[in-house]
Amino acid sequence: MSRVMPFAALRPPRGLAVQVAAPPYDVVNSDEARAYARGNPRSFFRVSRPEVDFPAGTDEHSAQVYARGRDNLRELISNGTLVADDSPRFYAYRQRMGKHVQVGLVACASVAEYDQALIKKHELTRKDKEDDRTQHIDVLGGNDEPVFLTYRARPDLDGLMAHVVSGAPEYDFVTEDGIGHTLWVIARDMGERIQRAFTEVPVLYIADGHHRSAAASRVHALRKGKPGEHDAFLAVIFPHDQMQIMDYNRVVKDLRGQAPAAFLKAVEQHFTVTPTTEKQPGKLHDFGMYLGGNWYRLTARPGSWKATVLGELDVNILQENVLGPLLGIGDPRTDKRIHFVGGIRGMGELEKLVDKEGWAVAFSMFPTTLPQLMAIADAGEIMPPKSTWFEPKLRSGLFLHVF
Repeated sequence: MSRVMPFAALRPPRGLAVQVAAPPYDVVNSDEARAYARGNPRSFFRVSRPEVDFPAGTDEHSAQVYARGRDNLRELISNGTLVADDSPRFYAYRQRMGKHVQVGLVACASVAEYDQALIKKHELTRKDKEDDRTQHIDVLGGNDEPVFLTYRARPDLDGLMAHVVSGAPEYDFVTEDGIGHTLWVIARDMGERIQRAFTEVPVLYIADGHHRSAAASRVHALRKGKPGEHDAFLAVIFPHDQMQIMDYNRVVKDLRGQAPAAFLKAVEQHFTVTPTTEKQPGKLHDFGMYLGGNWYRLTARPGSWKATVLGELDVNILQENVLGPLLGIGDPRTDKRIHFVGGIRGMGELEKLVDKEGWAVAFSMFPTTLPQLMAIADAGEIMPPKSTWFEPKLRSGLFLHVF
C-alpha cells in the first residue's frame, strides 16, 4: 500500500501565484536565479535560492544564507504573499507543455515508507547536495519544494482525478516558458476517496528529487521526538503513463589524444556507424554522434550490452562501449571531461558546444522509458547518472509543507 496524506498548504493567494512561482532550485545557478528574481520581491527564489539576496560569489551553503531563506519565508508569510490553508487538504496540479498534459496529486508522502524502500529510488545521491538540502529543509522548518513521484497508472485513480479537474481551478496561469500550470483544491470527501484508492498502489517511484527525499529522511531523524510533521515530505504524484522523459545528452571535452578518424574506427567495433542528417535517434539502442561538424547514427551491435534491465539501458551501453574504454570517462559522476545536456535545450546546444566552445564530440540519446525506470527500481539497481530528464518541471512556491 502507499500512504499519502493531506496537509494544510502554505501557498500564495490566487492573484499572486504567477509572481511567486519559480523554477526548481536545481535547474538554475546562482546568477540565473538572481536574474530571475530581480525586481520581484515575491519570487520564491528568495526562499529556495536565498543567496539571491547576497552579492555574487557569496557561499550559497553558508549559515547566513540558510538563515536568510528562513527569514524570507517568514517575511512572505507576514506580508500575505503566502497564506496557510485552514485545514489539511489534497490538491491537483496540472501542467500543459504543448500537447503534453499531466495531472498529479499534491500530497505528503511517508518518510517511513521511503526508509522501508516502499518509495523506490533509481539514482545515487551526492553527499554535498544531500547535505545542502538537509540543512536547507531543517533551517526552513518545512519542505519548500516537492519530490516528483510516479506510480503504475490505475483506472480508478484516473477517474477520480478526472472528476477533480472538471471543476473550477484555484490557479490557472502560463509561465514565461509557455508552460501552463493549473491547481485545484480537492474537496475533503473526494480527497478521502483518493487517499483510500492509493492504499491499493503497491509502491511509489521517485522520478525526480532523490536528494530532497533523502534529505527529508535525514531531517526526520534529526528532529526525532520533536513536534511537527517531519515524518512526511511534500510530493506531487503522477501516473506513469502521463509522464514525459526527454533525452539526456552527453558531450566530451577531448578524444583522449585520438585523431577523429581513429576514434570513428574504434567506435565501429561495437556500433554500425552511418552518416546522417537526423540528429536525434529514433529508437532504443540508436545514438546520434556529432563529430567534426558531421552527424552520425550509431546502432549498437548485438552482443554489445548485457541482457539485464541495467545493461540494456542506452546510457549504460554508451558508457560501457564508448565513454569508458575509448574516451577514459571512468566515473561520469565526477569526471570534469564530460558534460550533460538536457533534451529541452535541443540539438543546437550540442552543436554549439562542439563548434564554438571547444568540446570534441557530442552524443544524442533516445530517452529512457518509464517502464525501464520502474524495472530498474524494482530490481534494486541504480541507473548511471543523468539518465532521465523530466519535462515539464514542477514550479516551486505554489504549495509548501511546513512542519
